[in-house]
Amino acid sequence: MEAFADSFRSELLQLMRWRRDVRRFSNEPVDEALLMQCLDTFRLAPSVGLSEPWRILRVTSPDLRQKAIKNYQTANATALEGYSGDKAALYSGLKLSGMSEAPEHIAIFCDDSTAKGSGLGATTMPEMRRYSVVGAINLMWLHARSHGLGMGWVS
Repeated sequence: MEAFADSFRSELLQLMRWRRDVRRFSNEPVDEALLMQCLDTFRLAPSVGLSEPWRILRVTSPDLRQKAIKNYQTANATALEGYSGDKAALYSGLKLSGMSEAPEHIAIFCDDSTAKGSGLGATTMPEMRRYSVVGAINLMWLHARSHGLGMGWVS
């Protein structure tokens, strides 16, 4: 196994620190080639049994973007109902989404029923497919950040 230089390890750690959720975006469009590079990092991600269970949807339609924002707002309002008093005030003051300002919306799903990988590793632990998707998203996130792009995760 190749050992990396101290300078590389230091810069990698710095990149990981900068991988924060972004909620405020510039109104500049994302360079198409760079966006495709970021999405292409999914090919580098490990997945249980080589199942590659991620399904990626680029949401470009203004109507679908509005529906995604509305879905988030509904879920956020439901979450707020679980709080009261100071916690409700704190929660309602958080900026939990930058979806309205984000120049791109990417929806990433886990295909729990994929036949790819023949169930290897997922038969006894089906949640491993979801973990594989999370790992792939993290690789994309690091790649995007290394190019100065921020991402926000809205569940």
